[in-house]
Amino acid sequence: MKKYMKLLPLLLIAALATSCVSKKDYAALQTNYDQLQTKHTELMTSYQVTQQELAGSRERVKSLEDQIASEKSNRDALQDALNKCLAGNSQGNVNISKLADQISASDKYIQHLVNVKNKSDSLNMVLTTNLTRSLSADEMRDVDVKVLKGVVYISLSDNMLYKSGSYEISDKACTTLSKIAKIITDYSTYDVLIEGNTDNVPISQPNIRNNWDLSALRASSVAQALQNNFAVDPKRLTAGGRGEYNPVADNSTDAGKAQNRRTQIIITPKLDQFMDLIGKAPENPKG
Repeated sequence: MKKYMKLLPLLLIAALATSCVSKKDYAALQTNYDQLQTKHTELMTSYQVTQQELAGSRERVKSLEDQIASEKSNRDALQDALNKCLAGNSQGNVNISKLADQISASDKYIQHLVNVKNKSDSLNMVLTTNLTRSLSADEMRDVDVKVLKGVVYISLSDNMLYKSGSYEISDKACTTLSKIAKIITDYSTYDVLIEGNTDNVPISQPNIRNNWDLSALRASSVAQALQNNFAVDPKRLTAGGRGEYNPVADNSTDAGKAQNRRTQIIITPKLDQFMDLIGKAPENPKG
Protein backbone atom coordinates (compact mmCIF):
# COMPACT_ATOMS: atom_id res chain seq x y z
CA MET A 1 0.00 0.00 0.00
CA LYS A 2 2.80 2.44 0.91
CA LYS A 3 4.64 1.76 -2.37
CA TYR A 4 1.43 2.33 -4.31
CA MET A 5 0.79 5.60 -2.51
CA LYS A 6 4.29 6.80 -3.39
CA LEU A 7 3.97 5.79 -7.05
CA LEU A 8 0.60 7.44 -7.62
CA PRO A 9 1.89 11.07 -7.73
CA LEU A 10 4.57 9.98 -10.24
CA LEU A 11 1.94 8.33 -12.41
CA LEU A 12 -0.10 11.53 -12.34
CA ILE A 13 2.90 13.58 -13.48
CA ALA A 14 3.75 11.06 -16.21
CA ALA A 15 0.18 11.13 -17.47
CA LEU A 16 0.24 14.92 -17.69
CA ALA A 17 3.60 14.92 -19.42
CA THR A 18 2.70 12.39 -22.14
CA SER A 19 -0.80 13.51 -22.99
CA CYS A 20 -3.12 16.47 -22.79
CA VAL A 21 -5.18 15.50 -19.78
CA SER A 22 -8.35 17.48 -19.29
CA LYS A 23 -9.03 19.30 -16.05
CA LYS A 24 -11.90 16.90 -15.41
CA ASP A 25 -9.63 13.86 -15.77
CA TYR A 26 -6.98 15.48 -13.62
CA ALA A 27 -9.56 16.29 -10.92
CA ALA A 28 -10.77 12.69 -10.98
CA LEU A 29 -7.22 11.44 -10.55
CA GLN A 30 -6.61 13.90 -7.72
CA THR A 31 -9.84 12.81 -6.00
CA ASN A 32 -8.83 9.17 -6.30
CA TYR A 33 -5.43 10.00 -4.84
CA ASP A 34 -7.00 11.88 -1.91
CA GLN A 35 -9.33 8.93 -1.23
CA LEU A 36 -6.37 6.56 -1.18
CA GLN A 37 -4.54 8.87 1.21
CA THR A 38 -7.57 8.91 3.52
CA LYS A 39 -7.87 5.12 3.35
CA HIS A 40 -4.19 4.80 4.13
CA THR A 41 -4.58 7.00 7.21
CA GLU A 42 -7.60 4.97 8.36
CA LEU A 43 -5.71 1.70 7.96
CA MET A 44 -2.73 3.04 9.92
CA THR A 45 -5.04 4.25 12.69
CA SER A 46 -6.77 0.87 12.84
CA TYR A 47 -3.39 -0.85 12.91
CA GLN A 48 -2.21 1.30 15.84
CA VAL A 49 -5.39 0.58 17.84
CA THR A 50 -5.08 -3.14 17.15
CA GLN A 51 -1.46 -3.10 18.29
CA GLN A 52 -2.45 -1.35 21.53
CA GLU A 53 -5.19 -3.90 22.22
CA LEU A 54 -2.82 -6.76 21.44
CA ALA A 55 -0.22 -5.33 23.85
CA GLY A 56 -2.88 -5.08 26.57
CA SER A 57 -3.97 -8.68 26.01
CA ARG A 58 -0.38 -9.86 26.17
CA GLU A 59 0.15 -8.04 29.46
CA ARG A 60 -2.94 -9.69 30.99
CA VAL A 61 -1.89 -13.13 29.80
CA LYS A 62 1.67 -12.53 31.08
CA SER A 63 0.30 -11.54 34.52
CA LEU A 64 -1.72 -14.75 34.80
CA GLU A 65 1.19 -16.83 33.55
CA ASP A 66 3.45 -15.24 36.19
CA GLN A 67 0.92 -16.10 38.91
CA ILE A 68 0.72 -19.69 37.68
CA ALA A 69 4.52 -19.98 37.58
CA SER A 70 4.77 -18.57 41.12
CA GLU A 71 2.20 -21.03 42.45
CA LYS A 72 3.94 -23.93 40.73
CA SER A 73 7.23 -22.87 42.32
CA ASN A 74 5.54 -22.72 45.73
CA ARG A 75 4.01 -26.16 45.15
CA ASP A 76 7.41 -27.60 44.19
CA ALA A 77 8.96 -26.18 47.37
CA LEU A 78 6.21 -27.76 49.46
CA GLN A 79 6.63 -31.07 47.65
CA ASP A 80 10.37 -30.96 48.32
CA ALA A 81 9.74 -30.34 52.02
CA LEU A 82 7.28 -33.23 52.10
CA ASN A 83 9.77 -35.55 50.44
CA LYS A 84 12.38 -34.65 53.05
CA CYS A 85 9.88 -35.35 55.83
CA LEU A 86 8.96 -38.68 54.30
CA ALA A 87 12.66 -39.61 53.92
CA GLY A 88 13.69 -38.72 57.48
CA ASN A 89 10.31 -38.87 59.24
CA SER A 90 11.86 -36.35 61.60
CA GLN A 91 8.94 -33.96 61.85
CA GLY A 92 6.24 -36.50 62.55
CA ASN A 93 3.01 -37.38 60.83
CA VAL A 94 1.32 -34.10 61.84
CA ASN A 95 3.76 -31.95 59.86
CA ILE A 96 3.59 -34.31 56.89
CA SER A 97 -0.19 -34.10 56.87
CA LYS A 98 -0.05 -30.29 57.04
CA LEU A 99 2.37 -30.11 54.10
CA ALA A 100 0.19 -32.46 52.08
CA ASP A 101 -2.83 -30.19 52.72
CA GLN A 102 -0.83 -27.13 51.66
CA ILE A 103 0.27 -28.84 48.44
CA SER A 104 -3.34 -29.81 47.70
CA ALA A 105 -4.53 -26.23 48.30
CA SER A 106 -1.75 -24.86 46.10
CA ASP A 107 -2.67 -27.28 43.30
CA LYS A 108 -6.31 -26.18 43.51
CA TYR A 109 -5.33 -22.52 43.32
CA ILE A 110 -3.09 -23.15 40.29
CA GLN A 111 -5.98 -24.88 38.57
CA HIS A 112 -8.26 -21.98 39.49
CA LEU A 113 -5.85 -19.48 37.89
CA VAL A 114 -5.62 -21.59 34.75
CA ASN A 115 -9.43 -21.85 34.59
CA VAL A 116 -9.83 -18.08 35.09
CA LYS A 117 -7.34 -17.38 32.28
CA ASN A 118 -9.06 -19.79 29.90
CA LYS A 119 -12.53 -18.59 30.87
CA SER A 120 -11.53 -14.94 30.53
CA ASP A 121 -10.03 -15.51 27.06
CA SER A 122 -13.10 -17.45 25.87
CA LEU A 123 -15.57 -15.00 27.40
CA ASN A 124 -13.88 -11.99 25.82
CA MET A 125 -13.80 -13.65 22.40
CA VAL A 126 -17.48 -14.71 22.51
CA LEU A 127 -18.71 -11.35 23.79
CA THR A 128 -16.71 -9.36 21.23
CA THR A 129 -18.00 -11.54 18.37
CA ASN A 130 -21.61 -11.25 19.55
CA LEU A 131 -21.34 -7.49 19.95
CA THR A 132 -19.78 -6.75 16.57
CA ARG A 133 -21.64 -9.15 14.29
CA SER A 134 -24.54 -6.69 13.73
CA LEU A 135 -22.22 -3.83 12.71
CA SER A 136 -21.47 -3.23 9.02
CA ALA A 137 -17.96 -2.84 7.59
CA ASP A 138 -18.50 0.93 7.32
CA GLU A 139 -19.65 1.15 10.94
CA MET A 140 -16.67 -0.85 12.15
CA ARG A 141 -14.39 1.94 10.89
CA ASP A 142 -16.00 4.32 13.40
CA VAL A 143 -16.82 1.83 16.18
CA ASP A 144 -14.29 -0.08 18.27
CA VAL A 145 -15.63 -2.84 20.53
CA LYS A 146 -13.58 -4.76 23.04
CA VAL A 147 -14.23 -6.76 26.20
CA LEU A 148 -11.85 -6.71 29.17
CA LYS A 149 -12.63 -8.84 32.24
CA GLY A 150 -16.34 -8.90 31.47
CA VAL A 151 -16.59 -5.14 30.89
CA VAL A 152 -17.76 -4.07 27.42
CA TYR A 153 -16.04 -0.98 25.95
CA ILE A 154 -17.62 0.58 22.85
CA SER A 155 -15.63 3.52 21.46
CA LEU A 156 -17.35 5.78 18.90
CA SER A 157 -15.58 8.37 16.74
CA ASP A 158 -16.81 11.95 16.84
CA ASN A 159 -16.98 12.08 13.01
CA MET A 160 -19.69 9.44 13.04
CA LEU A 161 -21.60 10.68 16.10
CA TYR A 162 -21.77 14.46 15.96
CA LYS A 163 -22.28 17.31 13.58
CA SER A 164 -19.02 19.14 12.89
CA GLY A 165 -17.89 21.22 15.88
CA SER A 166 -21.08 20.41 17.74
CA TYR A 167 -22.48 18.12 20.43
CA GLU A 168 -25.68 17.42 18.47
CA ILE A 169 -26.09 13.84 17.28
CA SER A 170 -25.81 13.52 13.48
CA ASP A 171 -28.43 11.77 11.37
CA LYS A 172 -26.02 9.07 10.20
CA ALA A 173 -25.32 8.05 13.81
CA CYS A 174 -28.89 6.85 14.44
CA THR A 175 -28.51 3.45 12.78
CA THR A 176 -25.34 2.66 14.71
CA LEU A 177 -26.80 3.91 18.00
CA SER A 178 -29.85 1.70 17.47
CA LYS A 179 -27.58 -1.35 17.31
CA ILE A 180 -25.66 -0.26 20.38
CA ALA A 181 -28.97 0.29 22.19
CA LYS A 182 -29.79 -3.34 21.39
CA ILE A 183 -26.52 -4.41 23.01
CA ILE A 184 -27.31 -2.33 26.10
CA THR A 185 -30.82 -3.81 26.25
CA ASP A 186 -29.41 -7.34 26.00
CA TYR A 187 -27.25 -6.62 29.05
CA SER A 188 -30.27 -5.37 30.95
CA THR A 189 -28.82 -5.73 34.47
CA TYR A 190 -25.53 -3.96 33.70
CA ASP A 191 -24.77 -0.30 34.38
CA VAL A 192 -23.87 1.97 31.45
CA LEU A 193 -21.32 4.79 31.64
CA ILE A 194 -21.10 7.16 28.67
CA GLU A 195 -17.79 9.00 28.66
CA GLY A 196 -16.88 11.90 26.36
CA ASN A 197 -13.26 12.56 25.33
CA THR A 198 -11.63 15.26 23.18
CA ASP A 199 -8.24 16.08 21.72
CA ASN A 200 -6.19 18.96 23.19
CA VAL A 201 -7.28 21.63 20.69
CA PRO A 202 -9.15 24.41 22.58
CA ILE A 203 -12.84 24.69 21.69
CA SER A 204 -14.10 27.96 20.25
CA GLN A 205 -17.89 27.85 20.38
CA PRO A 206 -20.49 30.10 22.03
CA ASN A 207 -21.69 28.80 25.42
CA ILE A 208 -19.00 26.08 25.53
CA ARG A 209 -16.22 27.15 27.83
CA ASN A 210 -13.66 24.43 27.18
CA ASN A 211 -13.11 20.76 26.32
CA TRP A 212 -14.54 19.71 29.69
CA ASP A 213 -17.86 21.22 28.67
CA LEU A 214 -17.74 19.78 25.16
CA SER A 215 -16.97 16.22 26.30
CA ALA A 216 -19.70 16.30 28.96
CA LEU A 217 -22.27 17.73 26.54
CA ARG A 218 -21.45 15.08 23.96
CA ALA A 219 -21.79 12.27 26.50
CA SER A 220 -25.11 13.75 27.65
CA SER A 221 -26.34 13.91 24.03
CA VAL A 222 -25.63 10.20 23.55
CA ALA A 223 -27.33 9.33 26.83
CA GLN A 224 -30.44 11.30 25.89
CA ALA A 225 -30.51 9.78 22.40
CA LEU A 226 -30.41 6.28 23.91
CA GLN A 227 -33.20 7.23 26.33
CA ASN A 228 -35.48 9.19 24.01
CA ASN A 229 -34.99 7.40 20.70
CA PHE A 230 -34.25 3.83 21.73
CA ALA A 231 -36.05 3.46 25.09
CA VAL A 232 -32.98 2.65 27.19
CA ASP A 233 -33.84 2.99 30.89
CA PRO A 234 -32.25 6.31 32.02
CA LYS A 235 -31.73 4.88 35.53
CA ARG A 236 -28.99 2.71 34.05
CA LEU A 237 -27.20 5.59 32.32
CA THR A 238 -24.42 7.84 33.63
CA ALA A 239 -22.97 10.58 31.40
CA GLY A 240 -19.63 12.23 32.08
CA GLY A 241 -16.83 14.12 30.34
CA ARG A 242 -13.07 13.64 30.64
CA GLY A 243 -12.10 16.47 28.33
CA GLU A 244 -8.64 16.12 26.81
CA TYR A 245 -7.17 14.36 29.87
CA ASN A 246 -7.66 10.71 28.91
CA PRO A 247 -5.83 10.43 25.55
CA VAL A 248 -5.21 7.07 23.88
CA ALA A 249 -2.86 8.47 21.22
CA ASP A 250 -0.39 11.29 20.62
CA ASN A 251 -2.10 14.65 20.07
CA SER A 252 0.83 15.88 17.97
CA THR A 253 -0.56 14.13 14.85
CA ASP A 254 -3.92 14.39 13.08
CA ALA A 255 -4.40 10.61 13.33
CA GLY A 256 -3.72 10.73 17.07
CA LYS A 257 -6.17 13.59 17.60
CA ALA A 258 -8.82 11.65 15.66
CA GLN A 259 -8.38 8.69 18.01
CA ASN A 260 -8.66 10.92 21.08
CA ARG A 261 -11.89 12.54 19.87
CA ARG A 262 -14.22 9.74 20.90
CA THR A 263 -17.18 8.85 23.05
CA GLN A 264 -16.90 5.63 25.00
CA ILE A 265 -19.86 3.56 26.16
CA ILE A 266 -18.82 1.29 29.03
CA ILE A 267 -21.23 -1.53 29.94
CA THR A 268 -20.23 -2.69 33.41
CA PRO A 269 -21.48 -5.67 35.45
CA LYS A 270 -22.10 -5.20 39.17
CA LEU A 271 -19.75 -6.84 41.67
CA ASP A 272 -21.80 -10.02 42.10
CA GLN A 273 -22.00 -10.34 38.31
CA PHE A 274 -18.20 -10.09 38.10
CA MET A 275 -17.98 -13.07 40.44
CA ASP A 276 -20.41 -15.03 38.28
CA LEU A 277 -18.30 -14.27 35.21
CA ILE A 278 -14.96 -15.49 36.55
CA GLY A 279 -15.91 -17.72 39.50
CA LYS A 280 -14.80 -17.24 43.10
CA ALA A 281 -11.23 -18.01 44.06
CA PRO A 282 -10.71 -20.88 46.53
CA GLU A 283 -10.75 -19.79 50.14
CA ASN A 284 -7.32 -19.71 51.80
CA PRO A 285 -5.59 -21.08 48.69
CA LYS A 286 -2.21 -21.23 50.41
CA GLY A 287 -3.42 -23.03 53.52
